[in-house]
Amino acid sequence: MIDIDFTHPPFSLLDEAERERVLGGLDIAYYGRDDVILDAGQSGEFVFVIHKGEVAELDPAEGPAGGRIGHYTGGDLFGAISVINGQSRYRFVAEEESLCYLMPHTLFLSLCENNAAFSDYFHQRLISKTRLLAERRAEGGVTLAGFMLARVNECMREPLKVGSTTCIRDAVLTLKDKGADSLLVETPDGPGMLTKTDLLEALVLEGCDGDAEVGGIAHLALVTVDESQYLFEALIEMTRHKVARVVVLQGQRLIGVVELTDVLSFFSSRSYVVSLQVEQATTLASLSEASQRAPELVEALMAQGVRMRFAMGMLSALNGRIISKAWHFSMPAPQRERACLLVLGSEGRGEQILKTDQDNALILADDQQWDELSADTARFTSVLDDLGYPRCPGNIMVSNPQWVGTLAQWRARIRRWVSEPDGESLMRLAVLADASGVAGDFALVDRLHDVLIEETRGNELLLTHLARGVLRFSTPLTLFGTLKKPEHGVDIKKGGIFPIVHGVRTMALECGLRETSTHDRLAALASLGRIERVVAEDLGEALSLFCELRLRAQLAYRRDDARATDAPDRVVVQSLNSLERDLLREALHLVKEFKASLSHRYHLEYA
Repeated sequence: MIDIDFTHPPFSLLDEAERERVLGGLDIAYYGRDDVILDAGQSGEFVFVIHKGEVAELDPAEGPAGGRIGHYTGGDLFGAISVINGQSRYRFVAEEESLCYLMPHTLFLSLCENNAAFSDYFHQRLISKTRLLAERRAEGGVTLAGFMLARVNECMREPLKVGSTTCIRDAVLTLKDKGADSLLVETPDGPGMLTKTDLLEALVLEGCDGDAEVGGIAHLALVTVDESQYLFEALIEMTRHKVARVVVLQGQRLIGVVELTDVLSFFSSRSYVVSLQVEQATTLASLSEASQRAPELVEALMAQGVRMRFAMGMLSALNGRIISKAWHFSMPAPQRERACLLVLGSEGRGEQILKTDQDNALILADDQQWDELSADTARFTSVLDDLGYPRCPGNIMVSNPQWVGTLAQWRARIRRWVSEPDGESLMRLAVLADASGVAGDFALVDRLHDVLIEETRGNELLLTHLARGVLRFSTPLTLFGTLKKPEHGVDIKKGGIFPIVHGVRTMALECGLRETSTHDRLAALASLGRIERVVAEDLGEALSLFCELRLRAQLAYRRDDARATDAPDRVVVQSLNSLERDLLREALHLVKEFKASLSHRYHLEYA
């Protein structure tokens, strides 16, 4: 009885008839310990699928014993590239008694010829294979194709336009007649947006006459998206900019409008109402109620097969809005507008999904007077704690005076950290480099980034000290290049996430980049020619994979212990399927190569 798991790629890419051909065409062979299954230079006659046992992949060029570059176990496939290329580049040896299914090369090549997806699988880079992983994860409801790949132009409505000289009375009648919530007003300065709320406030609060022209009350600062963008990105923009609609462009031409209600209806999942609940919250109590539903949204995104980068963007924008509204509700009005609340670390980079410890800071205008600052910031820390953001064990919070200051005080701190680059100073510089503003005067955070760039750019000694951090944790690969498999799991944050994030952050500081997201920094570095575009894309995919595996482990941990507040960063390799193990191994090798390139770039071997 042939026992092949057709639920995982590449076999899941076959149709029913092709799977029957596979089952009817396989043979089985036994190999004893240390038997050579396929030797380097040998013609590729079979594709091997391991039923039982373990197989090592060796590179004879590395010496008589061969450098170990791969490891395969039950359910894994090897030898396909040897068939495609005509001969094997490496040697495959049984590490223990093994049973392997043998697929003749004629059958394999026939399947490749008739099934493009199956063939592509064996030519793909990490970026493509991770998409397969996301597709496999989709579980009913809105599928990946309908959910993640939906474009803005599939959900937009025709723009309802009026001239700037249209009177308020006619504008109200137009909205009523068309059953719409907004109008686009064509003004001499460009298009503006006008909503039912705007009209109501103009009539009731501002005392405007019904004959007043709408051009004077239309909002000209529009939030726009391109028609070809993903619909999910439109939802992120609405959340980030605190609006309920975006304008759709085709090049420079305005062609439509997407309303929040349209997007929520399209996704047809009540989880996405969380964004709406956050926006509608008018008290800390109602904000807390909406905030508690964030884990529900995380679970839904994972189940839907949403790619990790988009999920991080959505949840980062949502967390930013929660923190921003909490700031608005709990801080005194005159002072809060002349300061900027910063989120730091993974929250600042937009790469945090589950709520973790508070990491925040505060910039004050240089002439700011805030008599009750200490009491107010302490209260704000308590508010965030109540909303589900635990206090930072390292005390990097606005309740700590060391993370609050005027712009002049921040400049002095940065100069001191740069001049005395000990471990504590380097940590603080790294944390501040990821800062993003979420509330208050955002011009202050822009000026803070100016200071950081001025004080660090071109300082090669500082960059060398900073870059050394990537070597702080070892990559969880064995000496022979295979995955380590401790029973308690590998620390994916230290071994995979941190080296990419910190290495890219260091390169960003070297180039004076303002981007805070690791993905955005990689794209900017590639555009500057500081890193190959292919390498940047692969590192971005590796980071997303690490974040996904970590998140899944954390969600499973919390499901097992509903009271848990500190889910581990460890991933148990033995619990992964063959595709996930393959992706993890490939991603960790990318990290290893990236660390080696950083070591060479910043002369870390001499530091």
